[in-house]
Amino acid sequence: MIVALISLPLWGGLGWGFNSCSSHSSADKAARVAKQYYDYLIEGKYDAFVDGRYQPEAIPDSYRDQLIKNAKMFMGQQQIEHRGIKETRIVNVTADDNHHEANVFLTLCFGDSTVEEICVPMVERDGIWYLR
Repeated sequence: MIVALISLPLWGGLGWGFNSCSSHSSADKAARVAKQYYDYLIEGKYDAFVDGRYQPEAIPDSYRDQLIKNAKMFMGQQQIEHRGIKETRIVNVTADDNHHEANVFLTLCFGDSTVEEICVPMVERDGIWYLR
């Protein structure tokens, strides 16, 4: 079993995310949203994954397109090395409500039966959680 804490290099995005709802804690919301973004990778929805990245300003379309290509290449590499990512699981989350930030720990379950734990930094802006 492979277990490592990493933060994947993620850039860009156009400020898309999930709206918060008052029935769950900030930490729970951040964890569910982070998992959803990584599930988008598994589903091949690379644009949705990229758009989940917090950007205080708009980015050029050409840059966004490159980020989408990078996400696709990342998943292709995981297919070669581990027979792909098959599932994501929430392991833990720590949140700082004062700064509207959280660190979500996800386990990536690969097709070759290995797993990897990653730390996904999140930030909340205007009630929406984004990848940081």
